[in-house]
Amino acid sequence: MKKDPNQIEVCKFNIMKKIINTNKAPSPIGPYNQAIFKNNMIFISGQIALDPNSMVLKNNSIEDEAHQVMMNLENILKEVNMDFRNVVKSTIFLSDMSHFKEVNEVYGSYLETGHEPARETVAVKTLPMNVNVEISMIAAL
Repeated sequence: MKKDPNQIEVCKFNIMKKIINTNKAPSPIGPYNQAIFKNNMIFISGQIALDPNSMVLKNNSIEDEAHQVMMNLENILKEVNMDFRNVVKSTIFLSDMSHFKEVNEVYGSYLETGHEPARETVAVKTLPMNVNVEISMIAAL
């Protein structure tokens, strides 16, 4: 049988996923991992303001919470030699949209101008451990 020159060949690659867990970010509080690395992308589970050493919430203020969340995310990114410039998508969950301005300011302080990812911010009824902010990210090499 003659091969059609216009036919596109599809190659299937079985690329394994790698589980990412670092002691520089809080241990998962449920049946999930901190992140999954696959196809040069990292999918980071939602992070809350748990101190990775004590597993105590850093929630004296909404700004404290947001900073701890961003530090946790940064440490997971570092585990795969990435930083916030690699982030392509963020999702921010807030307990109340009244926290938007403060969280947005803290979040933005970690990003380099010109490297801001796509993002949505949503308010939800309740977050794990009754925190006020949770952020998940997707980053790519």
